[in-house]
Amino acid sequence: MKRSTIVAALAALCCLSACNQKKGEEVTLQVRTQYGILEGFEENGVKKFLGVPFAQAPLGELRWKAPQPVQPWEDIREAKQFGDDPMQLDIFGDMNFRAPGRSEDCLYLNIWTTAATTADALPVLIYFNGGGLMAGSGSEPRYDGSSIAKEGVIAVTANYREGVFGYFAHPELTEASDYKGSGNYGFLDQVAAIKWVKENIAAFGGNPDRITIVGESAGAFSVSLLMCSPLSKDLIAGAILSSGAEVMPNKPATLAEAEAAGVAALKAAGIASLADAMALSADSLQKVLPPRGMSRVVLDGYFMKESADAVFQKNQQAQVPLLAGWNSLEGHPMQALAGQTPTVQNYKNALRGQFGLMTDEIFEAYGITTDQDVLSQKGLDLASDLFTGFPTWKACDYHAQSGLPVYRYHYMHPRPQVSAKMGDKTAALAGGVREKTEEEKKAAAQQPAIAPGAVHSADIEYAMGNLDTNQYYDWQQEDYDISKLFLSYYANFCKTGNPNGEGLPQWTPVTSDNRDRAPVMIIDVESKEVASPERENAYRTLEKFYKEKANNL
Repeated sequence: MKRSTIVAALAALCCLSACNQKKGEEVTLQVRTQYGILEGFEENGVKKFLGVPFAQAPLGELRWKAPQPVQPWEDIREAKQFGDDPMQLDIFGDMNFRAPGRSEDCLYLNIWTTAATTADALPVLIYFNGGGLMAGSGSEPRYDGSSIAKEGVIAVTANYREGVFGYFAHPELTEASDYKGSGNYGFLDQVAAIKWVKENIAAFGGNPDRITIVGESAGAFSVSLLMCSPLSKDLIAGAILSSGAEVMPNKPATLAEAEAAGVAALKAAGIASLADAMALSADSLQKVLPPRGMSRVVLDGYFMKESADAVFQKNQQAQVPLLAGWNSLEGHPMQALAGQTPTVQNYKNALRGQFGLMTDEIFEAYGITTDQDVLSQKGLDLASDLFTGFPTWKACDYHAQSGLPVYRYHYMHPRPQVSAKMGDKTAALAGGVREKTEEEKKAAAQQPAIAPGAVHSADIEYAMGNLDTNQYYDWQQEDYDISKLFLSYYANFCKTGNPNGEGLPQWTPVTSDNRDRAPVMIIDVESKEVASPERENAYRTLEKFYKEKANNL
């Protein structure tokens, strides 16, 4: 063969190889991960891989240990149904799940992708569910990834251990661990899920360098910590906080405090030793060791070496764009008033035990000066900020000081009425409905009018494009329009770190230069950007209170 012919053939082979690399491998319903082949299914143009193990089942001796790497499998593993939900009590009876059951064997994630080839390198969203770190699951329909997958973003939901299984600390567990810490197992599960996605998502057509983590409520608390943990902060390209952050006034537990709480919990439950607790079945354990009080992050020297506040203050958190906000009716004054007449004086009296000498100053900052203000948006703002609004704002404020862009929103749109086909039911906390009590039925006509708003968790179905997964509400066209807008913001942010896009209301980020007149996107029927120095002053006043309180402890 002539030399020229050989050169031409080699050139053709190189060209073909480069062309194949550019095209990438086809993403089929069988995907090879580092641990084995998964077989998913396709539905409405979206490839789905459900019940994918990202760590070993935390059973037996692994009950209270950091998640261990997945054991490889040889045969093709079906990924066509959700893995079991985490063990939990029915704390929120209206939560809806799609998994076959509940088990300690719960460390599974789910993937929705529309990638045609690995060369598509689509951005990735990982959603961590809410539920107070005591309940919830990646199988809940409201977190479904189908809609955002159709927007060109690979969606992932991931379970994590909850309640006593995720956050129980004990000195013997600390001594037995490699890193000499305990508690935080649920957070470590989240880290393991991110690492699994980082290592394997390219095979599903994803970009491992374009991972955005998202969470609502307890999921948002988790995301704020994952932004600060040395184990995870360098693994992500963006973060979204929906109604929550683990910063001021929330405080972490020291390892000694968490261990002492664990010892006291066993004693109160009549459990003689850690070995006896290990011997209990999962169902028995969660009944004798209730999850409440076991959901604080622990300064274990591994997942968290210092508080998130300290990390943010040093600007050592993940150096990524942040999108964050909360809802207009996260809480309401009637919760504090406990049935009292909603007057300014009664509202002040109800909160004076908390605010002390700053009560009048805080009420003035929020503009609550007349009885009519108590159940207006002004009163709702204070009640909402005391629940999730203020810590979310503070996380935004910290992050903006770093010069990184923060896209802040205030979600205002109330859900529509409960569908008539539901009968005499009322909205519940986790997106479902429950039976009205006799007291509620009697009080319906007498209850003082409260300004309508978006309750805690009401934004999830809108932001993820999942209104149709919730049959409890009478969705209207305006609801679908808002959902389309919110979903577009989420998708754009995952793609570029900026939610703006063609045809969307312009959204200006909060930065170190404008944080005292912070631009905020109001998401409602008529979405628009506003700036309110008065609202910023209210947050600063509340911040002043929390700082003085901390200094006096």
